[in-house]
Amino acid sequence: MKVFVDGKFVDEKKAMVSVFDHGLLYGDGVFEGIRAYNGRVFKLTEHVDRLFYSAKAILLKVPLSHKAICKAVCEACRRNKIRDGYIRLVVTRGVGTLGLDPNRCSNPQVIIIADKIQLYPKAFYEEGLNIVTVPTTRNHTNAVNPAIKSLNYLNNILAKIEATNAGCVEAIMLNHEGFVAECTGDNVFMIKDDKMYTPPLAAGALHGITREVAVDLAEANGVKVSEPNLTRYDLYNADEVFITGTAAEVVPVVKIDGRQIGRGKPGKLTKKLMKAYHHLTNSSGQAI
Repeated sequence: MKVFVDGKFVDEKKAMVSVFDHGLLYGDGVFEGIRAYNGRVFKLTEHVDRLFYSAKAILLKVPLSHKAICKAVCEACRRNKIRDGYIRLVVTRGVGTLGLDPNRCSNPQVIIIADKIQLYPKAFYEEGLNIVTVPTTRNHTNAVNPAIKSLNYLNNILAKIEATNAGCVEAIMLNHEGFVAECTGDNVFMIKDDKMYTPPLAAGALHGITREVAVDLAEANGVKVSEPNLTRYDLYNADEVFITGTAAEVVPVVKIDGRQIGRGKPGKLTKKLMKAYHHLTNSSGQAI
């Protein structure tokens, strides 16, 4: 595998960063997870836009232009013969001292890894997920704002551990007010009386690229979408629930905290959105 590091492609065994890089020492950096389908990179511009927004929020200067990063992502796919796969795009603060001061860092690193993707089992999409609500609270917007897709993902990892301990692959995270924020790595949606709802971004939800696509697809099919504060009670009594994410795509949820959702199987609208999403990802994007 060839990995893009510090402006050039190198063999994966030579793809290295310093142990003094603040990305390693403090999680000081940002990242994106991107998908390639059928020889195209899906929503590449939107992902790189979000990377720059995250970088701006933490005062990290990305050493390459938007255009140069898009070009490098496509080149990484070509060099690794990836037509259907996953791209991890990372920007670290660079080498610094053992102290926190980011002004002592130099040479921010852009890293691009293009590889095959490990998908959820087919059964998850056909039968739906059983998930739980976990105790770990989603980051407060005045702490590390959840809108920042930073390398410090410990908040999500702790919630993921709690989900795993409960025998689940995903979990609902609440914000400090007790409202639904998102899952450990995905956004969450519910459908009630043919209307679709998802937590507002201010509640602690990530500005999900797949989230936006799901909203657009629903509205294109005449479904009204709104973003009110949601509680677990709302999810328990939904007709359908599903989660979205770049890696997960659109996955039905059929049980939350032991409560059956709807009829206990993937709902009609969820399946319609799954089909529409697959069609879109396989027919659009930037050619590799």
